[in-house]
Amino acid sequence: MEKWEQRVSMTVFAPLELGADDRELLARAHSAAAGAYAPYSGFQVGAAAMLEIGDCIPGCNQENAAFPSGLCAERAAVFAAGSAHPGMAIRALAVVTPSEKADLHGFSPCGGCRQVLWEAEQRQGRPIRMLLQVGNGDVCVVEGVENYLPFAFRASGLGKGGPMP
Repeated sequence: MEKWEQRVSMTVFAPLELGADDRELLARAHSAAAGAYAPYSGFQVGAAAMLEIGDCIPGCNQENAAFPSGLCAERAAVFAAGSAHPGMAIRALAVVTPSEKADLHGFSPCGGCRQVLWEAEQRQGRPIRMLLQVGNGDVCVVEGVENYLPFAFRASGLGKGGPMP
């Protein structure tokens, strides 16, 4: 028998315990959430990706009546960053919701977003710092997407070689 185990690490901060850069990134994500198109769920989400060159790329969720056709805020920001700045590393990604329905313990990226974020992190060769916030409350900080998706899909698991470990 073989046992696999992986621990995850997250830290929760009060907003004022964060540095100015983190607070600015969260503010950008909140601005992006205001533009979310969420007529079906009523759950607006905003994201902001901070690139290594200092540019901040926003994203917000975009729903569609054909639900698989929508796009989460996290992927909107990561894909926009990749389109505007190919090959540029993402230092941090803030994801927020103004929703009163959510709580910090249950608010995190969906499986599809986790996979996209994990692959972005693998391509750039360094962790992406994640910040999550519900309303103006505490902020959950995760150093690296591996903490969200410890058993990600890898090319080797699909029977293929390639750059993904």
